Amino acid sequence: MSAARVLAVDDRRENLLALAAILEGLPIEIESVTSGEDALKRLLTGDYAVILLDAHMPGMDGFETAGHVKQRERTRHIPILFLTAVDYDPHLAFRGYQAGAVDYITKPFDPWVLRSKVAVFVDLWSMHSELAARAGEVGRLRRTVNEAARLLDGTGTDAEVRAQARERLRRDAEDR
Repeated sequence: MSAARVLAVDDRRENLLALAAILEGLPIEIESVTSGEDALKRLLTGDYAVILLDAHMPGMDGFETAGHVKQRERTRHIPILFLTAVDYDPHLAFRGYQAGAVDYITKPFDPWVLRSKVAVFVDLWSMHSELAARAGEVGRLRRTVNEAARLLDGTGTDAEVRAQARERLRRDAEDR
């Protein structure tokens, strides 16, 4: 299983460096981009455990970016943590939650709180990935058993049927 990836989006490079330093040591890969547009491009092909998204950026702001993320079938499940330098404003926080955020954190924030939140989403992503892999394995095993049953019910000598079933089971075992 590959390492969980975190997408950090902030128009200020120093904020991205600070986020990388805060999250250092977690079992993650951090990918940093400086605009909402770049974030959406990365999300076309990459899978992420969580998105850390600056609410206020020039051009496409975090709220608009989150809206696009949540509209796409492929990305709508990715949790978004909004980070903003603006003092807490209930209206902006509501707007963030309305855009699909799971949390809205104002700066300065406690780095240990952010690490903890990211770690929880990484754990959830890891469990989901493991469950998906196990479900795929169960599906493959089910197909193998069904094929073996079909072969046993088919025509041919017992020796031929057993040989075909053994070969099929051997190939499926090698595929795992």
